[in-house]
Amino acid sequence: MADEVSSFWGPVTSTDWCERNYTHSSYVAEFFNTISNIPCVVLALFGLINALRQRFEKRFSVLHLSNMTLAIGSMVYHATLQRVQQQGDETPMVWEMLLYIYILYSPDWHYRSTMPTFLFLYGAAFAVFHSLVRFGIGFKVHYMILCLLCIPRMYKYYIHTTDAHAKWLAKLYLGTISIGSFCWLFDRFFCKNISYWYLNPQGHALWHVLMGFNSYFANTFLMFCRAQQLGWNPKVVQCLGFLPFVKVQKPKTQ
Repeated sequence: MADEVSSFWGPVTSTDWCERNYTHSSYVAEFFNTISNIPCVVLALFGLINALRQRFEKRFSVLHLSNMTLAIGSMVYHATLQRVQQQGDETPMVWEMLLYIYILYSPDWHYRSTMPTFLFLYGAAFAVFHSLVRFGIGFKVHYMILCLLCIPRMYKYYIHTTDAHAKWLAKLYLGTISIGSFCWLFDRFFCKNISYWYLNPQGHALWHVLMGFNSYFANTFLMFCRAQQLGWNPKVVQCLGFLPFVKVQKPKTQ
């Protein structure tokens, strides 16, 4: 929400969300939308450490790094509300979904070099196109299609998983994305009404927090499924009594 206040970054040139701008600092346009990405960074760092410590395949380290990159890009975008920074947020969103598609479908893909090559070229082409052309609803539809491509494979992993704790991770994934999507839609389509409220529920910031947990739950579930495929005898355990992560016991030959 644009306000007539002094700002370090100049006039807003990107999509403006339902939060009053520069209310806490002249350097941060949307304060809550900026700091709400911190949980995603912390969770992705925790997941990265676990993936490296237990020597999971490099794809999972890259996946956690992509979550961190996306969260940091989102922080920069919401702090500045500039078009270039918005593109720096949206392009990694697409790259991340391409990475999820690779992790989900690659175990059964017979031509192993074709999938990563195609996804890499697709991601590079999108980055170039997105830097030249500004499109709003088109980006959202494109991103939604990529998300929908992941659902059949996630469902297949879910029904073939017998571990109750792993299934709970999948349910947490579904719950966080459902509630988060509701918060995003509510903030976007009812902004004019919210602007008259005494207290802004910060729906977009809640979306960031929930999607940070959503990404972490998805990654942890996929790590469990991949460890099962590799015969690593995975178990879902908890850190500090509440944060689930995957612990594996590899055969001695590995």
